[in-house]
Amino acid sequence: MTLANTISSAASGSASAGIRALARFGFAAKGVVYLLMGTLALLAATGQQGGQTADKKQAVQSIQSLPGGQILLGLIAVGLLGYIIWRFTQAFRDTENKGNGAKGIGRRIGYAGSGLLYASVAWYAAKLAFTGSASSGGSTQQSLVAKVLGWPGGEWIVILIGLITIGSGLYQIYRAYSGAFHKHVNDSGLPASQQQLVYRTGQLGYTARGIVMAIIGYFFVQAGRHHQAADVGTTDEAFDLLAAMGPFALGIVALGLMAYGVYMLVQAKYPVIRGV
Repeated sequence: MTLANTISSAASGSASAGIRALARFGFAAKGVVYLLMGTLALLAATGQQGGQTADKKQAVQSIQSLPGGQILLGLIAVGLLGYIIWRFTQAFRDTENKGNGAKGIGRRIGYAGSGLLYASVAWYAAKLAFTGSASSGGSTQQSLVAKVLGWPGGEWIVILIGLITIGSGLYQIYRAYSGAFHKHVNDSGLPASQQQLVYRTGQLGYTARGIVMAIIGYFFVQAGRHHQAADVGTTDEAFDLLAAMGPFALGIVALGLMAYGVYMLVQAKYPVIRGV
């Protein structure tokens, strides 16, 4: 092997190791966010915190009051940036071998979209870490939907977004009970009893996440049907709808989101990272 090839291989290996580290850091940061979000929802379900639930940004904001909160927020921001980079790596390098067909391109766009969804949360965490304050931009989503509703056929576009989101939520539930979600965790080194616990935790987590996504999709469908951007809701509004069904419904989903957070932390420790 020539010196040039050796240097190239070393650089490639270093880059791959860096991407793997960013991915693991990203899974951990995402896990912390979901753990906090689920914990706050569980406190609300049990009558604590004044019955207040929280979306991802509000969950991140709750870190601010903890000892060393600014440092923790900075770590969350960097971790989520790592997750975003990993998602775009999956999209552009096709690490999951989805191919260049219509279905494969759709899945790869989905990876990029997943990364983008966390961009605003990462930015919010970074601003809190460095400035101590940040606008959650709660009305941004409604403003965007209002613009779309002003387009020709805008109602149908919003309804379509809602149906796709509902479909994504149902797909999360399908992944939970088909076992497809578990291919990204390598827990083969754990005892069988712990492997079973990890698997059940993932099932509960993906089910709860799917339920919340489906509810958010329902909000979009209603916004399109009624031509009312105010009908659009985020995770926080999804929690409010569950709370209206009773504390048990909110509590079960809250526990599920906490389970999803734990599963992401397990994935950070025992990841299956392909293509890099």
